[in-house]
Parts: sequence; structure tokens; C-alpha cells
Amino acid sequence: MKKFVAALSLSLAFAACAAAEPSGTVMLYSSMQEDQLIAIKQGFEKKYPGVTMEYYFAGTGKVMTKIATEAQAGRVDADIIWVGDPTNYVSFKAQGILQPYSSPEAEKIDKAFVDAEGYYTGARMMNMGIAYNTLNVEAADAPKTWNDLCDPKWNDQVVMTDPNTAGTTKYWRNAIMANAKYGAPFMEKLKANKCYFESGTTATHNQVAAGAYKLGVCLDYVTANLIKEGSPIAFVYPEDTVSIFSPIGLVKDCKNEANGKLLYDFILSKEGQEILVANNLLSVRGDVAQNADVAAIAAKAMVSDMAEVVAKQKENAAAFDKIFR
Repeated sequence: MKKFVAALSLSLAFAACAAAEPSGTVMLYSSMQEDQLIAIKQGFEKKYPGVTMEYYFAGTGKVMTKIATEAQAGRVDADIIWVGDPTNYVSFKAQGILQPYSSPEAEKIDKAFVDAEGYYTGARMMNMGIAYNTLNVEAADAPKTWNDLCDPKWNDQVVMTDPNTAGTTKYWRNAIMANAKYGAPFMEKLKANKCYFESGTTATHNQVAAGAYKLGVCLDYVTANLIKEGSPIAFVYPEDTVSIFSPIGLVKDCKNEANGKLLYDFILSKEGQEILVANNLLSVRGDVAQNADVAAIAAKAMVSDMAEVVAKQKENAAAFDKIFR
């Protein structure tokens, strides 16, 4: 009898362990490059083989439209949202789209990247700077400042992503417009120098790499991906580089909350952040080895007040559109 009870107890214990194993799905909406999403998916599913990470991938403009449409219908179908512009999370929070979640991994992240009420946490670092085609521009001649883009020698040779489609360029636009050193006068000079728009981040970088334009207002990690593939493109961290922390947020009343928290934690974990670094992104954690000189980049970074950027974004967007549209 004792042997039977012991065997039964052991069997129940194994059954409990099996039942506790995470299973099901988790849905991520994101505007980051798909290669990076796939790398996160592979790492997450290796750690949690019972959970399938699904994702919706598009430019920020399309992701935002999808979220707004679903929210209006009564339910956002994502569990986690991960887009490039941190100011969007201020809106998500105000609209009741997110729920607070204090990840244990957030303890390893600078408080500047963590919402005080726990509604979102910075999950990767990116930088907006200047990319150039190395077949058409010598390194010594490449622009070193934003104002260099307005030099007549680059007339008709500069491209950026439309801020209405890319969150990172939208943040760059708002940060530059809110800065007294640049503002509308800088954008007017850029327009006068015939700066062009592309509809997506990938297209902008590919056009510079292909030589259709000599210069671009670009992202460091997307440029690094192209360099790794052998494209003739290089990147400059200019004076007043616009650094962007891209947050993640847990959707309120999401379908797969437990798995959403698992994915949230995984992205912020050392393991998850190392996957991002291996894919040319910068980690928000201080205990992860980086592939770039973060201190040197920080020394060039523009000091921006996100609250001010948010407060003035409608005004600055209207001013920008009046110049360029």
C-alpha cells in the first residue's frame, strides 16, 4: 500500500509539473526589422517549446492603424506591442490600451527607460544618424552634423523615411523640431536642398545602399545589417545623434496574459538582449556586452525632454507638413 501511495504521489507530482509547463501562443505587434523578430522568436520558442510566438510585422504607421482600429472595435488582438517611437506609449497609456506590468528583469534597466507606473519598459536602443553610399561619398567628405545635410553640394541627394510611416523617423522629426538649435528653420533648409521621402525604413536604407541617393537620415542598426550583407553603405553618428529607446508594453485584457509576461521578461532578459545585440541592436541592460562604443554614442546624443517632445508633437508635425507637403 505504501508503495502504491508513493507511486501515486510521484505520478501526481510529474503531472503537476507537466501542467505547469507554458503552452499555447503569444502575439506580438511590432515595427522592428523582421530578421530581429525572427531571432527573438527562435530564442523564445527554444526556451519555451510549448509556446508559439506569433507576430504582426509592419511599419509603425500600419501597426498604429491596426491598433487604433482594433481598440475602437473593443479589443486589441496583440499581447505585446513593440514599436519604435517611445512617445506612442504615452498615448497607449492614456487610451487604456496597456496594463501595468513590473517585470523582474526591469531591475537591470536604467530607470530612465522604465515608465514610473509600469506601463512600458525600454527594450532596445537605436540611433538616428546619417548613412552614406561609400561608392559615391568619401568617408572624409561625409556629413558630420545635421546641418551638413543642408550643404548645396548634397542638393537632390538626401533621403529620409516618411515620418507618417516610420515611428523612428517620426521621433527624430519631433526631437529635431522641438530643439531650439534646429526647429523649423533646419527643416526649411533641408526642404530647400531637395530632401526626398521613402515610404518605409527598409526602402530608405536600400536606396542609399543602391546609390539612388548619396545620403540618408537613417538608423544605425539597419545600416549595420546592410554592411554585414556587403552593401556599400556606412553610418555616421553626428553631433546631436537622436537616440531612441524602443519600449514594450503588455496589452490590457490580452488573450494570453501569462505568455505575454513570459515574452516581456524574455525580451528584457540578458538572454533576449544578447540576441538583439547579435542582430546589431544596442541593449538597454548594463550587464550585456555591446558591439558598439555606447559611451561615445551617448557623448554625441542630443538631450531631449520626452515630455516636451510629446507636448509639442502635434504642433511640430503640422509645421513639418506645412514645409514638406
